[in-house]
Amino acid sequence: MAQNTNELMQKEARLGLFSGIFAYFIWGLFPIYFKLTERVPAIEILAHRIVWAVPFGLIIILFRKQLKEVMSALKNGKTLALLTLAAISLSINWGLYIWAIQQDQIFQGSLGYYINPLIYVLVGVIFFKETLTKLQILAVILAGIGVSILTLYGGVFPWISLTLAVSFTIYGVIRKQVDIGAMPGLFVETIILLLPALIFLGWLQSKGQFQFQTEDLSMKWLLIAAGPITVIPLLAFATAARRLRLSTLGILQYIGPTLQFACGVYYGEAFTLAHGLCFSFIWLAVAVFSWDAWRHREGLKPQP
Repeated sequence: MAQNTNELMQKEARLGLFSGIFAYFIWGLFPIYFKLTERVPAIEILAHRIVWAVPFGLIIILFRKQLKEVMSALKNGKTLALLTLAAISLSINWGLYIWAIQQDQIFQGSLGYYINPLIYVLVGVIFFKETLTKLQILAVILAGIGVSILTLYGGVFPWISLTLAVSFTIYGVIRKQVDIGAMPGLFVETIILLLPALIFLGWLQSKGQFQFQTEDLSMKWLLIAAGPITVIPLLAFATAARRLRLSTLGILQYIGPTLQFACGVYYGEAFTLAHGLCFSFIWLAVAVFSWDAWRHREGLKPQP
């Protein structure tokens, strides 16, 4: 009996590990998708991502029998208000990231998701009066040095990276206050954003600027695919989150920005000495922070 229980736990852990790797792998390859669709303006892609995520998300919600949780959230004023704020933060994060990829700023996007866990730490200290370990303090200092080098010697203030990190931190902090699952929460957020997205697409059509209407069939399918590529990795992450320790998820989350960084190299973005020094300090900060989290079995907040 004990052996069967142990085997079941190992099977569940393996499923969680593979699901987590799959989720972060897909997130890490997002630059490829946004490069394939770059002739469509970033804000229209954002609108498509919202619109097509709704029907695909509904299929998942019905399959997982989570409609009751969704309806409960829609009827609760406080929950709906918090999810509205979360949806606004998420849309800013999504929209800026898409625009950054189109502007050949993949390195800045990657940097943003590397420093995101460190921003969480600072928010915890400033707003929730949390205390830092010595290694966490060291990690934050190292990250600060890296950003300062890129700003002072590279002549580039990494506003894209910082905005991505801060907006996603705000999203994560808000979602932490809401008692709702990952998939139902995302579905409610996309419902909240659906009407503005549809109005915007309708406005584009009235101005003759709706590119979905004029693009070839392959691009149309790519834009429709924005729905499943938004929902599927989140579903995989939800599967992983239920089966893995948060410390393990915290380590896995760096698969995403690492693959994004590799995409930046592949697409030939300019990588200066300042970039090299900045990322060296960031990677060192990540190593220190991850080691400290692993020692204390503390979780790092991962991306959606």
